[in-house]
Amino acid sequence: MKFYNLIIKYRFWLSIALIVLAIIFNATGQVGFWAMFPLYFIGFIGLLSHFLIGPLRLVQKPMEEGNLEEVQKIIDSVWFPGLLIKPVRSTFYTLKGNLAMMNKDYDEAEKHLKKSSSIGSAMPEAEGANKLQLGMMAMQRGDMRSGENYLRAALKMGIPDNESKAVANLGMCQIMMNKREFRAAKDFFRKAKACNPTTPEVVSQIKEIQKYISRVPG
Repeated sequence: MKFYNLIIKYRFWLSIALIVLAIIFNATGQVGFWAMFPLYFIGFIGLLSHFLIGPLRLVQKPMEEGNLEEVQKIIDSVWFPGLLIKPVRSTFYTLKGNLAMMNKDYDEAEKHLKKSSSIGSAMPEAEGANKLQLGMMAMQRGDMRSGENYLRAALKMGIPDNESKAVANLGMCQIMMNKREFRAAKDFFRKAKACNPTTPEVVSQIKEIQKYISRVPG
């Protein structure tokens, strides 16, 4: 695996080196074109995969280790994101959005997440998680209508983990309370509790809502 990651990391320069080596051998007349064809072919495939797939596979380990500087370096090494194939490009902008959120640059985060959402993802759950993030950011800036649209879309597409499902349902609960649609608010609250979240922040929010939601009509 480490060897494969090294190949990905230096794939561009290795591909250039193979092509240049083949050209030198051809130019000096030591060997013919067809003898060097494998080098040309491997070099071409390497360049093609560099621009169409990129180095995003390398992000997993530094993300798990919390090494955001290394993640940023890998993201910055993508020179032409427009050339990435759609699923990879969607992941690229999702990562950029997540990094911007960690840096509390919410405008930049929203811009990249919207790009990712417009491209779409091969995995509905990933698209659902993207919509969830957009929904929560919309609510933070007081745009409840957009927040509701994004959260409904997230729940419809599917969200990969129970913690995030709980967050989405609690967000919808808050929106329904603001709209005075108390029956719907209670329904979303029950769904949030049914997710059995364990994250302290989510558990605390459920306890706070529990104190007064039983007293509202509906």
